[in-house]
Formats: sequence, structure tokens, C-alpha cells
Amino acid sequence: MNETRAIDRLDTQPRFTDQEAIRLNRMFRGAETEEWLRAVFEGDLVGDIALVSSFGAESAALLHLVSRIDASIPVLFLDTGKHFPETLAYRDELTDRFGLNRVDLYPDLADLEARDNTGLRWSYDPDGCCELRKVKPLEIALARFDASLTGRKAFQSSTRANLPRFEVDTADAQGRLKINPLIDWDAQRIAAYFEEHDLPRHPLIERGFASIGCSPCTRAIKPGEDPRSGRWAGWDKVECGIHKPGEEPFL
Repeated sequence: MNETRAIDRLDTQPRFTDQEAIRLNRMFRGAETEEWLRAVFEGDLVGDIALVSSFGAESAALLHLVSRIDASIPVLFLDTGKHFPETLAYRDELTDRFGLNRVDLYPDLADLEARDNTGLRWSYDPDGCCELRKVKPLEIALARFDASLTGRKAFQSSTRANLPRFEVDTADAQGRLKINPLIDWDAQRIAAYFEEHDLPRHPLIERGFASIGCSPCTRAIKPGEDPRSGRWAGWDKVECGIHKPGEEPFL
């Protein structure tokens, strides 16, 4: 596995503006996913890019798609220390099968000792736990990249229903671009992609888990619930902080 490090940037200008995100959305309007994604990669249209993956319920589709185009693209995985054992085994299986350039990211040990020495912060402050174990490590790792790929899909929840393919990350002061290749894929298309390419499913799916994060804050969903209703159940929380629920779409 490779190791990432934060590097200082000499420029202070935003990497991307809202207008540039709008232009990219218009440029590839109506294009098939693999077609426009290949054009972005091979044309070097967005600079240095990384894929951020949780190796969750549907992650194999995007990981497989990207690996077919360019397997050298770094795949950033946040090892929070709270994942299901099944997720870690699935991560290793997909890494080997697709030949992924996986980079494991870890929370800062001094931060954990100072703010979560019992490991139970998730039980009374899930936002703080996510900040320590996900948001901060990813922020450091992404400092060397201009854009990141996500696995978000519109059908997953109402907060993701209107997201575009390309957007400027509102949580990033440097104006990093966030790209959502599967945003317009529905559950049927994802299932068909898994079938077509004989992709393995996350082992927790058969136990009713539709969206899979850290084990203390993830439950199986009930019939009729949206796929992400099993995340942070009982809390007024729909995202870990990596993605902001109020991000505005650029068409």
C-alpha cells in the first residue's frame, strides 16, 4: 500500500470555481458514465485525482469501473477503527481482485487520546467521532489532490437527489472538485452492473444492511426505508461530514 502525505501548495487560488463545475456538467451532459469518466482521466481535465471509497454496499461498481480505465488512481479508505470485520475483508478482496492502488488513512493517535480515549465518543457525539476518524484524516490526505471521486447516488436519500456530476466541495477552502460518477445510476442499473461483471457483494447485504459505515452507527434497514436510514439511526445526522447535506447542485 502507498502512503499519502500532505504537501504545501504555493498557490492560494481555488482549484476550481462554480463556473468551471457548471462548464464540466454541460460538457458531458448526456454522455455515458464510462465515456465521460475516461475523457476526464485521459484528458487530464481535473488535475490530480483520488477515489474515496468506504468499500460499502455498492462500492464495487465504481471501484471496478475506475480500475478498468486507470487502476493507478489512488483509492483512499478511511480506516476508522470502527468498521465491521466484514467490511475489512471485503476491502481486501476487492483490492486484490481489481488491482487497486489502495491507500489506508488513519485518525491521528494524539487526537484520539485527547478526545476519544474510551473509544465511545460515537455514543454521545457522533459528529465529533466522525470528525476525528473521517473528516480530519481525509482532509489531510486530499491536500495533494485537485479532485475526488465519490460513490454517491441520487436514489440513496433526499439529501442526494439533486446532486450533479461535478461540484465544488463546499467543505474545502481550496475549491477542490468533487465528482459523482454514479449520481444518476438507480438501484436496478447498479444491480445489473454487478451481474454483468460478476462482482462480489458486501457480505452484510444479505443481513439487511443497505448502506454500510462504522459498526456502532449502522443498522439493517426496515422494509420501505431509504437505503441510508440505517446510518446514525436516532440521531439528527445524515452525513459523516465528508459530504455536506446542503450542498447546492450546479447544472
